[in-house]
Amino acid sequence: MTTLNPQVLGRANFFLALLSTSLLGQAVIPTITGVVKDPSNAPVPAVAVTLQQGKRARLAQSGADGLFRFPRVPGGSYELKAQVRGFKPAVATVVVGNQPILPVELVLELADVLEAVTVAAESGMVSTDVAENLNAIQMDRAALDNLPSLGQDYIGTLSRFLDPGSVGTGGVTLVVDGVEATKAGVSASAIQEIKINQNPYTAEFSRPGRGRIEIVTKAGADAFHGTFNFLFRDQHLNARDAFASVRSPERRKSYEGSLVGPVGSGRNTSFVVTANREEDDLQAIIFARNATGALLGVTPAPVRNTEFSAKITHQFTDRNVAFWQYTYQDRFSRNQGAGGFVLPEAGFNLRFREDQAIFNHRGVIMPKLLSQFRILFGRYSAPAISITQAPKVVVVDAFTAGGAQADALRTEAHFAFNWIVSYSPGKHTIKTGINVPDWSRRGSNDYTNRLGTYSFSSLNDYRQARPFSLVRQQGDAKVVFIEKVLGGFIQDEWQARPNLTLSAGLRFDWQNYFHDHNNFSPRLSFSYAPGRIRRTVIRGGGGFFYDRTGPLLINDLLRFDGRHLQRYVITNPSYPESILPSALPSSVVRLDPSVRIPYTMQYSAGVERQLTKAATVSANYILTRGVSLFRSRDANAPLPPQFLSRPDPSLNVLRQVEAGGRLNANALEVTLRGRVTKYFNGLAQYTLGRNLTNTTGVAGFPARSYDWSGEWGRADFDRRRVFNLAGNLTAHRWLALGVVIQTQSQAPFNITTGRDGNRDGLAIDRPLNVSRNTGTGRAIVSADVRWYHDFFLRNASKDKGPAVTVAADAFNTMNRVNYTAFAGAMTSPLFGQPVASQPARRLQLSVRLRF
Repeated sequence: MTTLNPQVLGRANFFLALLSTSLLGQAVIPTITGVVKDPSNAPVPAVAVTLQQGKRARLAQSGADGLFRFPRVPGGSYELKAQVRGFKPAVATVVVGNQPILPVELVLELADVLEAVTVAAESGMVSTDVAENLNAIQMDRAALDNLPSLGQDYIGTLSRFLDPGSVGTGGVTLVVDGVEATKAGVSASAIQEIKINQNPYTAEFSRPGRGRIEIVTKAGADAFHGTFNFLFRDQHLNARDAFASVRSPERRKSYEGSLVGPVGSGRNTSFVVTANREEDDLQAIIFARNATGALLGVTPAPVRNTEFSAKITHQFTDRNVAFWQYTYQDRFSRNQGAGGFVLPEAGFNLRFREDQAIFNHRGVIMPKLLSQFRILFGRYSAPAISITQAPKVVVVDAFTAGGAQADALRTEAHFAFNWIVSYSPGKHTIKTGINVPDWSRRGSNDYTNRLGTYSFSSLNDYRQARPFSLVRQQGDAKVVFIEKVLGGFIQDEWQARPNLTLSAGLRFDWQNYFHDHNNFSPRLSFSYAPGRIRRTVIRGGGGFFYDRTGPLLINDLLRFDGRHLQRYVITNPSYPESILPSALPSSVVRLDPSVRIPYTMQYSAGVERQLTKAATVSANYILTRGVSLFRSRDANAPLPPQFLSRPDPSLNVLRQVEAGGRLNANALEVTLRGRVTKYFNGLAQYTLGRNLTNTTGVAGFPARSYDWSGEWGRADFDRRRVFNLAGNLTAHRWLALGVVIQTQSQAPFNITTGRDGNRDGLAIDRPLNVSRNTGTGRAIVSADVRWYHDFFLRNASKDKGPAVTVAADAFNTMNRVNYTAFAGAMTSPLFGQPVASQPARRLQLSVRLRF
């Protein structure tokens, strides 16, 4: 007898396909058969179908006619599930007994948002699907709920699994419901799943999998469901920071929740509402040295953050669904920038306000042809105001005082557009689309450095009023420009054989202000399962990935063009300086004539193995090559060896942005995931790697503007060995723990003389025969633990009905001092010593209500 789940449309309507006894009258172990169809009732090929009974699962795939088959199924109750991207899972319950089994019809319903195939991850089975690579990091809602996460910052918690060498100039690529975005757009409890490095060589996105985070948000529902979280911590729950003389008087309160449910009858319309309010009374730790001695203390740095979002989803027909969404954020931060060497007077206040409106439509154009269209409009404003209006004073690796000189206003009105079409003929899945992640009008009012910044090499130079440079700005502070970024792609995933899948794609990326129009990125990947049992999968791939500059470089090119904002760099000035800056030549920013958009080549090969029914292991070798990476240099720096004057006296600093950087990275990555033991379920990943480069980024300068030979060395993010673990440990119903562990070997730091011997206005000169990043820091070991317990109300079960969860999170449980920065200037009184660390142990208490 077959009982269909309410989500499955249609009923079994075709003839009996299996005899229950053999010709000899003996019992035959039954076979379960069925067909997968789309909303138009057309068969869907190449769909992963799971047959599940408890923790045991079998996997099959629908053929060209949509039919699937599970032979020799013992008696019992089973769940059949079919999942396809863009559709809700189709589920049916099948009871195998003495009665004949009718073929099962699984009809897919159009999803509200882009759904992800997670069958392999859920069942702990290897798969030849190119999107089911087992070195991917996947955390569903249940896993996120149970992980220790400071302030429910799931993205920050999982970012440790990213590869910094795969991240572009603009930072980590965030993908929300299949579309590039700048933020999740919902509060934490409305995040359904987070993935890193899934399908790393897809042509759909601009960056490789190890450089992007994908988020799937909750969809609407035909019944009311809600979650409310309250989080709390203060100084009584924290340990004293290593660089503070007393325990910082902090307090943090967070109120967050989400509600989903039907609108009206709920048959066609539903809603999702989320809200988050954070009240953080934080403290910045001062660890500095001035002319009179050590400066130790704390200063308040409070933050208030409010977020809200509302989404209405309407299903017009079985083949068309759309949603409208509005998001709002208002964040106010006081005394930002203070801490470490920066004294409280040199801080600034920052406010950020953003509004976004989103429309998304998904529809079946015709059988086997699916379309997703999304458009976003948004705007934001971000004013920054210095706390003290006074010249800024910087003593290298000692202290920063005076005013922040950070007064500015940034505004933006932006538009984003995405249209993807998927076609599934036979064994192929063809996807093509247009991405416009950013088409924006950006405004900048830059009043920084109006009073100037004086820089001193040492405390002795400060006592003698002998700065090595003064930077001042004046002139037209306002710049308005249009930033245009767009891309397009086409990709074909081909199920060449039942045990072999090939994927090939081509992507094109373009942005304005650069004149190379040939940024085509080929991508290729394969997965192959040798043998009949298919417990092993061999997987590989590679591709090209073009970078983007982001708005900061474009803003620099336009405001520092020699006509708008005048920037003056005066070497060896008097203190205070009496010369009028307008009598001096101005600094400019220009692109090198041969500059082009940088790109990264990444290749990998690996093996995945099924260890048990619920545990897998994978080993992958990844090679990354960065080509024509951004870097800057002063093309008008004083000439060696005397460094007396600049070649072009009509210019000051000529910051020339070039594309001559390189990156060589190699990594061996081993990932263990699944239910490893009776008590632990999660993942562990170990990476042995090496990252070498000759650039620190688009704003990074070399120690010698005319000599790059000393710049090749360890990347700032280079860590030889990295281990990350995240999962749940359940030994008893009162002993359920979420665990996150991270260890990293030593990072490098740069050693400098602390002086401006070449008179280019920068104290980044290095000693003779010392290359970049030759200093070695300390290793990091951190363990975060979350204890939690669920109280179910009104006879509720684990998955249904109201429940209250109480939890206590401990971050840096061992209270180990993990140093993150070292003083590299030889003129500093702290040279070679650690000057910053990760926070000391912190405890967080929380209560969650779920219904």
